[in-house]
Amino acid sequence: MKIKLIMPNVKEHNVDNKEKYIIGQEFKLLPLNLAMLAALTKADMEISIVDEAMEQINFDEPVDLVGITSTTSVVTRAYEIAEEYRKRDVKVVLGGTHPTLTPHEAKRYADAVCIGEAEGLWGEMLADVKMGKLKEFYRNDGYCSMKGLPIPRRDLFETKNYLPIDGMQISRGCPFACDFCAVAVISGRKYRFRPIEEVMKEIATLKHKYLFFYDDNIVSNPKYAKELFSALMEYQKLWIGQASTTVIKDLELLKLMAKSGCKGLFVGFESLSEENLKKARKEHNDPKQYKELVKKLHDHGIAISGAFVFGLDSDDKSVFERTLEFATDVKLDVAQFNWLVPYPGTPIYARLLRENRLIQTEWWLTGIGRGEVVYHPKMMSKDELKEGSRWVRRNFYSTSSIIKRFFSKKRLSLFELLLYAKFNWVYKKQYDRE
Repeated sequence: MKIKLIMPNVKEHNVDNKEKYIIGQEFKLLPLNLAMLAALTKADMEISIVDEAMEQINFDEPVDLVGITSTTSVVTRAYEIAEEYRKRDVKVVLGGTHPTLTPHEAKRYADAVCIGEAEGLWGEMLADVKMGKLKEFYRNDGYCSMKGLPIPRRDLFETKNYLPIDGMQISRGCPFACDFCAVAVISGRKYRFRPIEEVMKEIATLKHKYLFFYDDNIVSNPKYAKELFSALMEYQKLWIGQASTTVIKDLELLKLMAKSGCKGLFVGFESLSEENLKKARKEHNDPKQYKELVKKLHDHGIAISGAFVFGLDSDDKSVFERTLEFATDVKLDVAQFNWLVPYPGTPIYARLLRENRLIQTEWWLTGIGRGEVVYHPKMMSKDELKEGSRWVRRNFYSTSSIIKRFFSKKRLSLFELLLYAKFNWVYKKQYDRE
């Protein structure tokens, strides 16, 4: 049986709000979820993976089954791909975060839908396909053990032009229930971790010096994190991850993180407003500690990519200038300034739906999500929210701001400095087109 797994591409909006599918994204890592499914596929089945950001899909290539993974941001493209294959009488299975949250919608475009974590469903579904008994829905009501997972099939991507950074996942789940986030809905409210020895076994197979941990919060369990960082030192990797703002509460943890090779962290600051954070159920963030957090990470040689959300209910038009001032004053290395997107399945989506503040109920099917505000903010118009967000982006990524932050860097390797420059100039290019 021939199986093709597909990662759909994102849509890019130009100044006229027209859309196109782009080949070759600037900061692309291989799709680890599809590499894991390939590793779970029996050897007597022929499997290939197409990442549409890197290559075009050959719809006429003979194949028995197509599996498409989808987030909300690419779901319209996922449905287009599914329809193309179904026109050719090819069985299509949809999975990923969006189909998990909206399975009956996804079923309109596919022969079957995987709901939940695919590791517990993949083998059963393939067996059903072989017997010609494919069911409409495959539901994983529980959460998979992180123990005994195979090493993802990274070899299937060796000819692709990805960044020279290996991706890994060592945990799933999140105890927080942030209003605008679906992680806890998808992966559960309890952290699950891979055994340290299995993580190190996989790291020993990796070819690149740099490593990216996909985990939403790599310091979620300080005891586990300390064991992980201590074990990592042997391999002399340089790595990037994601962490909550609580990372500064444990100095020993911070020192071990730096010694283990941490060179960058993605941190969700989200808002400078305590009221916003409280309403968003992200009270573990304390804006009074943000400056100290940035300073401590920089003092340990760790770069920071900060994320901010505009358009929360306590945001008025002053939020843009205040946030830009903070981000530039503390010299964040990289930052994302995005207006709120109410994804299906999140508490914020349910609340905005109840309050009749969504512009369209199924806004993601219109394709406007990446280029337009899809709800009515409380303290400003949607156009003011969009233009204010763009103003912050353009100013943070102005030439003078990039240069000023560049010359504040210390103790960075040539590769790290080049990566900083590449990230900043590519973001500048993107936001200058808005």
